[in-house]
Amino acid sequence: MEQARLFIAIALAFLVFILWDFFFVADPDDLQKQQKNQISEQSQTEKPVMENKEEKPLDFSIPATEESLESVREPKIITVNTPFYSLNISEKGAAFKSFVLKKYRETVDEKSPFKELISKDIDMGTVLLGFAGNSLPGLDNAVFSTDLEADSVDVFNNDKMISFTWVSKQGVVVSKKFFFSSQTYLIGLTVAIKNSSTYALKDDLTLSLTKFLPEQGSTYGFEGPSALIDNKLIQIKTKKIKEQNRYTGKMKWVAIQDRYFLSSIIPVNPGEATMHLSLLDKNIIQAQYVQSETLIRPGTQRIYEYKLYFGPLSTRILKNLGFDLRKVVNFGMFDIIAQPCLWLMNFLYSFIPNYGVAIIILTLLIKLVLWPLGTKSYKSMNEMKKLQPLMTEIREKHKNDKKKMNAEIMGLYKLYKINPVGGCLPMIVQIPVFFALYRMLYKAIELRHAPFLWWINDLSAPDRLLNFNFAVPMMQPPYGIPVLTIIMGGTMFLQQKMQPPQGDPAQAKIMMFLPIVFTVIFINFPSGLVLYWLVNNIISILQQYYVSKKFK
Repeated sequence: MEQARLFIAIALAFLVFILWDFFFVADPDDLQKQQKNQISEQSQTEKPVMENKEEKPLDFSIPATEESLESVREPKIITVNTPFYSLNISEKGAAFKSFVLKKYRETVDEKSPFKELISKDIDMGTVLLGFAGNSLPGLDNAVFSTDLEADSVDVFNNDKMISFTWVSKQGVVVSKKFFFSSQTYLIGLTVAIKNSSTYALKDDLTLSLTKFLPEQGSTYGFEGPSALIDNKLIQIKTKKIKEQNRYTGKMKWVAIQDRYFLSSIIPVNPGEATMHLSLLDKNIIQAQYVQSETLIRPGTQRIYEYKLYFGPLSTRILKNLGFDLRKVVNFGMFDIIAQPCLWLMNFLYSFIPNYGVAIIILTLLIKLVLWPLGTKSYKSMNEMKKLQPLMTEIREKHKNDKKKMNAEIMGLYKLYKINPVGGCLPMIVQIPVFFALYRMLYKAIELRHAPFLWWINDLSAPDRLLNFNFAVPMMQPPYGIPVLTIIMGGTMFLQQKMQPPQGDPAQAKIMMFLPIVFTVIFINFPSGLVLYWLVNNIISILQQYYVSKKFK
């Protein structure tokens, strides 16, 4: 009976975990809401570009003027090619319009196009510059001029810099200088605001990320905007943006991520700043890095330095970049277990270049570490199995007196020195390990399009043998035979048959139904996770058989 309760509890815990992960998210820690109103003189440099012979009252009212002919000309597209990506930058806003990763493809098909990080649904592009109070008229629609004569530049040997400049009608010069390297995904960005007008600029400078996140039927990992504020990772689900859209504190970076890829703004000199979130459309999210208010007097300029990262959510790559950007790869409450497992899986892959084999070896190593707990659990089950005839007799004898029946069963445990929960506790200890691996194997970009063998050519996708041209209930497309999942369900059924028989017929039926429930749950899970659970079941069956024979 205790074993039945345990397995029912595990099944419910599993379902609750998934439902909670999908429908709820922990609210971010309360952060400081009030932005400092003092001028930040330390984090930014104010440089005089002309002398002011008389001290005059500052005029902040820059007038709006008609756009010049230069501002409405057709913007040119500049293409930047590096070993890692191909980038299109439009002169309109000096914005990123396309960012194609050369080491990743859209689908598992080898002929599939390379992965595009900027959706065509985003007309304005991303990495846009602005002022929160619109204090510089014309900047929103500005067409910059570039210092390049050609329409493309290759960055394969030496680093390259491309400068974009725009001059407002009032004389304010805005420049965006991008620095590209052939050695990294990281892009340098220097923004300079030179105020050659007779008016003072006092406003919050903004740098924006815009990303399209398509709707999904279900998701088991975080997707959306995030930031590292006061050394704490803040992740905001899309549905929570309307509840709170501003987060203030010492900000190291602002990012928007999907399951496998990341776009991020990283200030070189982090300080007090704000992340402002907006839903531009149902599936389009904008995350603004809002610089603390600065004053740019006439005849002076301000310089702001950033790093931009557009690339994979790989712990190895992000760790080498620094800036604590690695913290964006987070596996939830079991991150402390999942991170070492991810490292170990990648370590194994460096010797055996097949992630399916690496998962199998990882499972074996985990079972080896947990072997004593498993042995203790199966030994307790074996002892309980020996008592089943006596327990059945007691239940039959006192079927109308539950209190006396339970008292005699407890006396039986005491007589034979058996702990009724002895088989439960060791198994409960293993539950966090499973959930950690569940999150890790779902989110690890290493498994994206990683083949195993035969029909399993993508460990990040559900296994499907053959392709059906019709929908299957409870199954997400593509439709086919989930062979690995069915085998996994069979091992669960066999494992269940090896458990001590249940005295309560109702509980016995529930227990026999659980393998079907788990098979349905796993039918849309990544094949890498199903492979882990299958191997875990097989080893558990062998261990249970060994223990039952040894302590017969």
